[in-house]
Amino acid sequence: MERGLESCRRSESNGLWAPRITAVEELQSRVQKTLDLLSPQELSNFRIFLKSVDEEPRVTPWRLELEGKSTKGLARLLVQHYCEPAAASRVLIRVLQQLRRADLLQCWQGAAAAAEDQGIPRKIPKRSYDCVDGELDCYDLRGKRKAFVMCVEKNRPGAQRDIHLMEEWLGQCRFEHTQCIDPNKMVLIEKIRSFRDGLNESKDDVGCCLVTLMSHGEKGFIKMEDGEKVSLEDIFEMFNNKNCPALQEKPKIFIIQACRGEKRDTGVETDDEPMESDDVSQRRRLPTFSDYFIIYPTQADHVALRHPRTGSVMIEAMSEVFKQYGNKWHIADFFTKVNNRVVHTEFHLHEEPIKVSLVMESTLTKFVYF
Repeated sequence: MERGLESCRRSESNGLWAPRITAVEELQSRVQKTLDLLSPQELSNFRIFLKSVDEEPRVTPWRLELEGKSTKGLARLLVQHYCEPAAASRVLIRVLQQLRRADLLQCWQGAAAAAEDQGIPRKIPKRSYDCVDGELDCYDLRGKRKAFVMCVEKNRPGAQRDIHLMEEWLGQCRFEHTQCIDPNKMVLIEKIRSFRDGLNESKDDVGCCLVTLMSHGEKGFIKMEDGEKVSLEDIFEMFNNKNCPALQEKPKIFIIQACRGEKRDTGVETDDEPMESDDVSQRRRLPTFSDYFIIYPTQADHVALRHPRTGSVMIEAMSEVFKQYGNKWHIADFFTKVNNRVVHTEFHLHEEPIKVSLVMESTLTKFVYF
């Protein structure tokens, strides 16, 4: 039998029912704030998962359709249907686990148990390093966030806007950045090594490193303003676990805005239809390369796109998606959303239609939330 808010009120004695209303309203407000952080697709999945949660009484499809179309209505439905706060919290946690929203789960862990004792869930401070049962842990980003930004402006109209958008995004994600504009090969290698050495010599704990390289390029290389080439693999190697111990088990993010070849994808038309480990002196070993996340603006061997006025397609999309959704997503999910925007936007190069798709390479072992 379904239980609504009124039945909960009537179950209390006359002297106790008023405070209970306040607790329910507070819980409903908290649930709505959580739901407001979900994307439209996540909200759709939330409704699907809610119907299958093993907690009696289950929400019926017709009631979900009738009352759960908005986040406000969905929050009210959840709290009123499971009129005990502990039950509502348990259900919310189970659905968020299925959505893999580790960042939101951290705010609700222990809420059901607290509700049993106090009648309402206790607010838990968000900690990016908390472990969520059944999910990957999150990287501890409490240390310094360091970024290196290299950009070739010469003969690259729109590059100045790329720099502005990139610096704005880094600032919003709380990165301290080092800038390198129009370097030759020797200067770039010298500056990026100095940046790496600074991480290793830092007295402060480093939580994350992000390197952005914006230039012309070809497969496996970026080009300097004088045409000299620098191997991307050589740059990646500078920050591996051997050469940069300060970043061991820390996320190393690389954003590459450069062509990877000369191929052009004009796209296609589609129909719109609906080992047992050894304990050696208790020392752990790591792969030489781990905890990397590399994002490319296009497929291998293909050109990247940059508008002379609005800047590079990928950088502009990153800025737009972040302004719309902020830092609520794991970095892979964030760039998936960026890719969705890029893939479904029409571009033309010399009056010829052209399509691009971002490429992500990852050896991350935990979630990254900025």
